[in-house]
Amino acid sequence: MTAQKTVFIKTYGCQMNVYDSERMSDTLAPLGYVPTTEMADADLVILNTCHIREKAAEKVYSELGRIRVMKAERAQTGRETVVAVAGCVAQAEGEEIIRRAPVVDMVFGPQTYHRLPALLDRVAGGERPSETEAPKPARRSRVVETEFPAEDKFDHLTPATAARTRSRGVSAFLTVQEGCDKFCTFCVVPYTRGSEVSRPADKILEEARRLADAGVREVTLLGQNVNAYHGEGADGRPVNLARLLARIADIPGLDRLRYTTSHPRDMDDELIAAHRDMPQLMPYLHLPVQSGSDTILAAMNRRHTASDYLRLVDRIRAARPDLALSGDFIVGFPGETDADFEASLEIIRQAGYAASFSFKYSPRPGTPAAEIEAQVPEAVKDERLQRLQALINAQEAAFSASLVGRTLDVLFEKPGRMPGQMVGRSPYLQPVHVQGSPDLIGTIAPVLIEGTGHHSLFGRLEPAAQDPVRKSA
Repeated sequence: MTAQKTVFIKTYGCQMNVYDSERMSDTLAPLGYVPTTEMADADLVILNTCHIREKAAEKVYSELGRIRVMKAERAQTGRETVVAVAGCVAQAEGEEIIRRAPVVDMVFGPQTYHRLPALLDRVAGGERPSETEAPKPARRSRVVETEFPAEDKFDHLTPATAARTRSRGVSAFLTVQEGCDKFCTFCVVPYTRGSEVSRPADKILEEARRLADAGVREVTLLGQNVNAYHGEGADGRPVNLARLLARIADIPGLDRLRYTTSHPRDMDDELIAAHRDMPQLMPYLHLPVQSGSDTILAAMNRRHTASDYLRLVDRIRAARPDLALSGDFIVGFPGETDADFEASLEIIRQAGYAASFSFKYSPRPGTPAAEIEAQVPEAVKDERLQRLQALINAQEAAFSASLVGRTLDVLFEKPGRMPGQMVGRSPYLQPVHVQGSPDLIGTIAPVLIEGTGHHSLFGRLEPAAQDPVRKSA
């Protein structure tokens, strides 16, 4: 029988990293590893890192400093700890992590986590004491695995058990596409995740059925450029995202579908029509634009103009008038003038967002934008970011206020913080708080929205939902 060990995985950044962390946990389960929420209790600590956010690498090194102390304290009581750095910072930094942080035993990129069992064997290294010898630490190797493997990692991953899937909740992420071929000048994804690769449609459908069988009601399809999906179908022909969504929608029990993140260049007519015709596809779309200035968009290599984006938004809303839009904005991109920034404010006013993510530009080593000399001063970035976020926050508040008095179908996920409170998600992805029983979890029930909070809604169950039953969205 495999001895039980514990693993603590800290996940940074995007939803795809959440998916990757869950797959790591599944891969480790046959080796006897069970998850723990306390790092100090873990035999294996994995930092699954993201390189998109500002000062991502510095945050990782800071965390490793704390882990060094924890690892030393565990060693004093005879407990060994393996420390691993995974994800995009690992891919970008590689051997540098080993050099700067001797506490780290293993570094591996996002394309190699299916090799975790073999990597752990390599880390163990050396000779173990014989049964007659007194216990002593094994001599360890330090492993760096950041090559892009020839094999498809998804073919080698251990599927989650139904019990493990159920423990993760009624909503799930499902990666369908990785990498990007757009090469936006600010972005490290093509270098850390590689070129665009789409999983075969049948493999995705198989995973989606397993999720549904385990009680998942909502699936979000993930990709760095998800609407560029072109996986191989059963007949050998490529399947686009709209057709993949249609096939997943036929799986009983999967009542809600979402996808993220999209690029405006890959939003085709079929996908727009899917928002009109497919009731399972939620009326919420994350469609980053990054800037409203054509000059900056060209410098970013976004391959679209502000007017292209606004025309696309109009077409999508014509197909699905109740659609809520979210976006991404980078403030202070090299060379951004006051006029360029004002153009970003203007595109926000015209597009109208229910939510958005906005960041100050920070250089990523190895990307073309990092080499541009006309960097914007930090104080200017700070002031612009505050103005942009104030506008976005006002739009979000106005959108939430427009929902007061409406009845929305809510997928309930978990208990709330207050006694007797339950929390679910609206079709527009907002948390919705109601008074109700735990029997609501996993059901979709009508809620009359009565008020708004900070990024959330409050309401009460409609009379028909007091005795919850499973219903289709």
